[in-house]
Amino acid sequence: MITVALFFILLLTGFPIFGAILAAGIIFMISSDLAILIDAIPLQLYGALEINSLLAIPLFLLVGEVMNKGGLTQRLIAVAELLVGRLRGGMAYANLLTNAMAASILGSAIAQIGVMSRIMVPAMEKRGYDKSFSAAVTVSGGLLGPIFPPSMLMIIYGVVAVQPIAPLFIAGILPGIAIFLALCFVVFIYTLKSDKVPTTKPSSEHRQAVIKTLLDGILPALIPVVVVVGISAGVMTPTEAGAVASLIAFLLCFIYREIKIRDLYEIFLSVCVLTATISILISVATFLSWVLAFEGIPDRLVAAITAITESPFVFMLLVIGLMIFLGLFLESISVLIVLVPILMPVVTQLGIDPIQFGVICAVATTIGVITPPVGPGLFVVMGQTNVKMASLVRSVFPFLLAVCAVLVLTAAVPELSTWLPAKVVK
Repeated sequence: MITVALFFILLLTGFPIFGAILAAGIIFMISSDLAILIDAIPLQLYGALEINSLLAIPLFLLVGEVMNKGGLTQRLIAVAELLVGRLRGGMAYANLLTNAMAASILGSAIAQIGVMSRIMVPAMEKRGYDKSFSAAVTVSGGLLGPIFPPSMLMIIYGVVAVQPIAPLFIAGILPGIAIFLALCFVVFIYTLKSDKVPTTKPSSEHRQAVIKTLLDGILPALIPVVVVVGISAGVMTPTEAGAVASLIAFLLCFIYREIKIRDLYEIFLSVCVLTATISILISVATFLSWVLAFEGIPDRLVAAITAITESPFVFMLLVIGLMIFLGLFLESISVLIVLVPILMPVVTQLGIDPIQFGVICAVATTIGVITPPVGPGLFVVMGQTNVKMASLVRSVFPFLLAVCAVLVLTAAVPELSTWLPAKVVK
């Protein structure tokens, strides 16, 4: 209890998350008469990063940064409007479709929400859509980022849970499609009930313009296709796929002439900072898991949870609730890194497929991005659009319910996340 209390006190005082985890681990060692192990802390911190799979993290971060700077989003929006723009509420559907396409490249909910809120919310408001609804569609669509491959959360889960990354990538496809369709259903219901939904006039673009728009949008789609096909066929490891994807991203962006040589410093600096942040979190969380395992805490946790329930479905519902609750206060990567190593013995004991559990964890931790009081995705949209928190939360709530419904379905039906990896990954 002292360790848990210290951890939350440090967080509430604004202490960095990695520092709070490290301090909690050291205090636990001292309070459990394990001070003799303190000399091994540097070795544990260093050893946590001696994992080849971690090399994929900076490479996929680089892909997202390059494509974000390379004018990707505008081209995807044009394709999405071409495909669904004529429907009633077409801009809302185009918003979600753009998010689904960008998810396979940007891979970060916050980055995706930041980019889309600058472009889509003003565009939808100009077309006559309610501003709060436009912001809600944008922030909800950002949840698709960490689900579709290549997903940064799946890489991190694979590292901390010691699971192969290739099937985790593929496992996110069907749940991601289900979440996309659920969000579209919410938009459809809104269009039926609201009289503030404009009807877009049919486009009068010539065939050549349509073909050019499609080509401009389809070319970036080569990146996730190369990643998924290459990994599934066993031609590339996730790290090699990240390297190839980075090269394609650079090539496309220089072809589009959206990136200048002077932009490279900012891109690489951002990748370095993000990589360092994720790496230190993985390092200290692995150290904490080592300390807890040394004292037998995971075994006690297994006994406590199995005493409550031996149902895998009920256990996953408890995990979903815990992760969503922690996501109210902590960043999604931090929740994933801290909890997964502790919960994996229970997952094994209950016979839950680790691939299914990975998808559950990725979606559940991402929900915290759009839930108050912290909800970084909400604050990003509010900062970009000047939407009030109360109206934004009211508009987001139906979308949040839709995502939670798909999450429960994924927990209840393992095949939704395990069937495709079993069929595709060699």
